[in-house]
Amino acid sequence: MNILSVCRVLVTALIAGIALPGCTTDLSAPSYQKAAEEPHYDGPPKVIYRIDDHRFVSLENYDRCYGDTYYNNTRLGIRHKLARGGGIVTYLGRLIIDDPTEMNVVIPSAPGGGCSSRGCNASLVYSTDGGNTFHGMYYIEGSQAASKDSERYTIAVTKDKFYVAERSYNSFNRDLYVKEYPLVRGIDFDQPYPPGVHGRNFAAPDTPTFPVGIRTPSGQDRFICDMSVSDGTSKK
Repeated sequence: MNILSVCRVLVTALIAGIALPGCTTDLSAPSYQKAAEEPHYDGPPKVIYRIDDHRFVSLENYDRCYGDTYYNNTRLGIRHKLARGGGIVTYLGRLIIDDPTEMNVVIPSAPGGGCSSRGCNASLVYSTDGGNTFHGMYYIEGSQAASKDSERYTIAVTKDKFYVAERSYNSFNRDLYVKEYPLVRGIDFDQPYPPGVHGRNFAAPDTPTFPVGIRTPSGQDRFICDMSVSDGTSKK
């Protein structure tokens, strides 16, 4: 079975907010359209994460915090559907996007429900072309409480790399274990890095400013969604 077939077979996982390595998460393509019985709600879009005045993640067609999530760049005319479900707002860690080129975007998620005996995987999607296309990878595997575990993570994006920083469970060890990933146009983390491109792993002090000197232009570093806000009934 080729990778496109695998992606189609596992589309339900993508819609639930779990991006799968090797699959491009373009859920707006005809082959990924949901069945007609999917509910549609009348509520206005909610911004759950704002990068700046023209880049943001919106929640649409939602009931409370369960709905369709989109990455938007109004300056470039980009509106890319990421997933349907609640997995993005149940990521409880920090997210910093500070890339002045606007080409690199990373959006994490974390399953909010119960996990099987094998545990749950939490994924992120990344783009190196401004949000036109996204690919997925796991940053947590085999967790029994992925949303709760995501509280220990900081994901930070710059003009040429992104960091996945994990705080230890050990309260006496205040270091972060950091994985640094290179971001070059078209990179696929399921494949070997291109020649001359490298990543690294290292420990860093657990401080609110990690990585030092970068911040989301809006100042926001977490997803925000009011669970009490409901559209009520779906439209016919």
